[in-house]
Amino acid sequence: MKEKIFIEGRKKLSGAIPISGAKNSCLTLMPASLLSECALTLNNVPNLTDVETMNTLLRSLGCVVHYQKADKSLNLKTSDECLFLADYDIVKKMRASILVLGPLLARHGQAMVALPGGCAIGARPINLHLMALEALGARFSIENGYVKGKVGSRLKGCKIEFPFQSVGATANTIMAAVLAKGTTELLNVAREPEIIDLCKCLKAMGCKIEGEGQSRIIIQGVDNLKTTRHSVVMDRIELGTFIIAGAITNSDIKLTGGNTALLENFISKVSEVGIEIHQTKDYLQVKRENSSSIKCTNILTEPFPGFPTDLQAQMMALLSIADGVSKIEEQIFENRFMHVPELIRMGANIEISGREAIISGVDRLKGAPVKATDLRASVSLVLAGLVAEGQTEIDKVHHIDRGYEDIIGKLTSCGAVIRRY
Repeated sequence: MKEKIFIEGRKKLSGAIPISGAKNSCLTLMPASLLSECALTLNNVPNLTDVETMNTLLRSLGCVVHYQKADKSLNLKTSDECLFLADYDIVKKMRASILVLGPLLARHGQAMVALPGGCAIGARPINLHLMALEALGARFSIENGYVKGKVGSRLKGCKIEFPFQSVGATANTIMAAVLAKGTTELLNVAREPEIIDLCKCLKAMGCKIEGEGQSRIIIQGVDNLKTTRHSVVMDRIELGTFIIAGAITNSDIKLTGGNTALLENFISKVSEVGIEIHQTKDYLQVKRENSSSIKCTNILTEPFPGFPTDLQAQMMALLSIADGVSKIEEQIFENRFMHVPELIRMGANIEISGREAIISGVDRLKGAPVKATDLRASVSLVLAGLVAEGQTEIDKVHHIDRGYEDIIGKLTSCGAVIRRY
């Protein structure tokens, strides 16, 4: 695998970039195929390594998987002879692997899932998942790095209040509750578009769910599900990333398939720093106000509908060339400033104090050899490289394949000088 990206900076972009289906939504939807022997077909599925990792995991559990790259469709079908062991060698690659736990327990009454891996951006424990599933009737032990779960007969609906919002725990609990006996009431749930997309798909499968997108969800358990086809929601994080790509290079670009309604807080912030975004029926147009410089701002990452933590690193790259001093406070993950030392290597002026980053804007960044540490950090360095003077070489870029479909091709088509080797 080619592990480095080379960028010749300070090239304006022009053209149209298509926005792919949401990685985070795909990884939540795919385990739903374990709930029934009926086929689940997903459309608008991006070609990403995380999606392939989930495909591999589902195959290991007995799911028949067919991905058509040409039309981006994914067909999933799991027989009643499903296996229950989610092996460490697969699970260690991706935290979303834990999302098979709820469906396996709901349908088969047992599961054995390795403790998950993924990006090194914080502890992200699974205690909320286990707490909620235990409330539904599952019993757990952790042995030799595996979570072992069993259900006496059938999960039973109940009232569960999460102490704080968690997308993963919300998704796992919803998928378990749709086959539980009786009614489940979930309070303080995650409200992210990816949760809404999951509920939309599950309802098409025959599940009875009310309240998705709100802090309270009611689920009435059902006995059987049906064959379903569902189109994955657009990737709001990719959309935000390419909005910043246009802004940071002072370019005029079009983003097709995007929807600002899923990014209202982010759109408000980029407008505040001087970026114009025009929504039409077919595309979003992105450009700076009168080609002016970027203004400073303060950002606080929060659960949806707040500013997404998955766009924090990209926004920091943009603010590193803003006029004045900006502040970013990271409330979601305790270790999500790993890109800062690399941006500093490129000339950024950033100081870290706990969960706060103070960014004093500089006139320009300069190309340098840097190293990616996680998915969003890697793309923040790509953005910085696009605007930097000279050449930027980014190492360890396998992270970017986890969440950005053909990013090199998309940027090159708009005039960026960028290649992988």
